Amino acid sequence: MKSTAIVLTNGMLDTDMAKTCHGLLRGTERFDILAVIDPPYAGKDAGEVMDGRHCNVPVFASVSDYLQKAPAKPQYCIVGVALPGGQLPDSFRAELLSAMRQGVSLVNGLHTLLNEDSEFSQTAREFDVELIDIRRPRPAKELRFWNGEIFSVKAPRIAVLGTDCALGKRTTCRFLLEMCRRNGIAAEMIYTGQTGWMQGYRHGFIFDSTLNDFISGEVERAVVECDRESKPDLILIEGQSALRNPSGPCGAEFILSADAKYVVLQHAPGRLYYEGTEAFQYRIPPIETEIALIRAYGAEVLAVTINEEGMDDAGIERYRIEMEAKLGIPFVRPLQEGVERLLPVVKGFLGV
Repeated sequence: MKSTAIVLTNGMLDTDMAKTCHGLLRGTERFDILAVIDPPYAGKDAGEVMDGRHCNVPVFASVSDYLQKAPAKPQYCIVGVALPGGQLPDSFRAELLSAMRQGVSLVNGLHTLLNEDSEFSQTAREFDVELIDIRRPRPAKELRFWNGEIFSVKAPRIAVLGTDCALGKRTTCRFLLEMCRRNGIAAEMIYTGQTGWMQGYRHGFIFDSTLNDFISGEVERAVVECDRESKPDLILIEGQSALRNPSGPCGAEFILSADAKYVVLQHAPGRLYYEGTEAFQYRIPPIETEIALIRAYGAEVLAVTINEEGMDDAGIERYRIEMEAKLGIPFVRPLQEGVERLLPVVKGFLGV
């Protein structure tokens, strides 16, 4: 049974920083999302603010405002943002403390650990509520070093990678999962971030709170466990950041340590610079070179999925048509058309 929850975005609902909230609005097996707390958008539907699509989740100005009007108190208030560096904004403290004082527990996916904050921990004790810090690092003794067991895995793997962070890799991965299941393909997804845990996927780990020595082993463990316990036809792996993002290069682990020989690559053609490097003008290289780099790692890109920020519809369509002709692989618009066009690609990959 799902736990009930409200999600705090506090002015960021319409930005990429609210990607945790966006993921939960698009689907979660762990929580029943009752409302979003975001003062500038109070009175609106959260889905319409997020991407123009109604999702029947209302937005309220504050936790107190919601609790005064709601028929039932939620079990949890979720911190719905994912910020560079993962620190809790000071502007969030008052609303989170308000929730606790009204008997609502907190779920936090930031690197700031609420259990280590004296004000939060004391308030939790006083009002008998729970503080769940998803990114609390697990001790080394609980982690696994890579040992080659990945080569015993029977299910084929596709890694959903990207050319930058905050592009929608997890959303595309979920869309692919749902598309496969609708079409009789028993697929599972390996989550690698805090939002994936919140969405309730069975298999995975939180990449950026894992000691570096054990990341490869934890990727391997998650895939091996998924193969043995769920016995899927296909395993999809949620990527993180990008192979050449200077603030956090990532992706080789999924190709090498998880032995994923195929990739779906998320790309924003309207984005010039890596997220957070605009001041340095650190350019995102052409997608053709990213595809070549992935090939050098031993994997093939099956398709490109497009993040449409910074481009109008006509521009995206021109880009899609030109690149499909140039590279000979599908370029798909997940938020506009879904990913059904990739079903023949997946079936061909699986040989079915």
